[in-house]
This record gives sequence, C-alpha cells and structure tokens, in this order.
Amino acid sequence: MTYAEKTVQPGEGIRFVSRVHWIVYLRGLVFIVLGIIVAVAIQASGLGTTSGLTSAGGFNIPALVAVAAGLAIGGLSLIEAWWRRYTTEVTVTDTRIIYKRGFIRRHSFEMNMNKVESVHVNQSVFGRLFDYGDIVIRGTGSSFEPLRQIARPIEFRSFVTAG
Repeated sequence: MTYAEKTVQPGEGIRFVSRVHWIVYLRGLVFIVLGIIVAVAIQASGLGTTSGLTSAGGFNIPALVAVAAGLAIGGLSLIEAWWRRYTTEVTVTDTRIIYKRGFIRRHSFEMNMNKVESVHVNQSVFGRLFDYGDIVIRGTGSSFEPLRQIARPIEFRSFVTAG
C-alpha cells in the first residue's frame, strides 16, 4: 500500500500517481559501460603487460581495476537510483497534492488544490523525448520544493490545473 493510499481521506479519490522517471538509472549504466570500455581499451593496447602486471587469466591488472571501479560506482549509483525511485511518490487526489520521499527518514508535503496558484514544468530536450521533467508547484503562502525528474510532468500539471 502506498503512502497516498494510507493517507487518503474518506470520500477522497486518487486521480494521478507519478514517481521518479527511470532515467535516474542512466548514470549508473554509463559508469558500468565506461568501466568496460576502458578495460577493453587497456587490454587491447597491452598497457600493463610489459611491466608484468598480468593476472593468471591473461588479463592485466589495470584492466581489472577499471572494470571493478566501473562496476562498483555504477552498481552503487543504480542502487541509489532504485531507492530514490522506490521511496518517492507524487499523487494528485480530488482535493490535494501529496509528495512523499524517504523511507525511515520520511519527508512529506501536502497542498490543498484550492491553494495552488501555478504549476511550473521544466523539461530539457531529453526530458521532452523521454517524458520527464522538474515540477514546481506554487501555492498561496508556500510552494513545493522542486520535484526533480518526475515522470509524465505535463500529465501531472493537467490533473492539478483541471481542478
């Protein structure tokens, strides 16, 4: 059960739910691919073999270090991205907007729909292509912090502004 489903009031319906976009995995994948490319380049160039830095399998130590570093940094980045995506919710109900992030140390913010003045959506070129963007909701007397890399931001704005 999601956070919004637990906090929805009797008679209040959920109209739209979004999460962080899958694009957050891209950084980790890039590190893994770069580690492999560097290792292949080191192996192909023979770097390290002239100084005797080879392992029993015929791979040289610098190539193995490059792969290990790329896999470690990329793997940690993928785990962090998964955790961020798993613990972040953005929900539009009939009467309010609910934003929640975090698991043990939770941060949640709610705004009544009648207090919303404007919804700003910022999308890069890649954001337009892959349908993600940053959302800032301005309300009377307060505003949401920017919601970064949220999936389907235009659809989100439509549900908020449709009232």
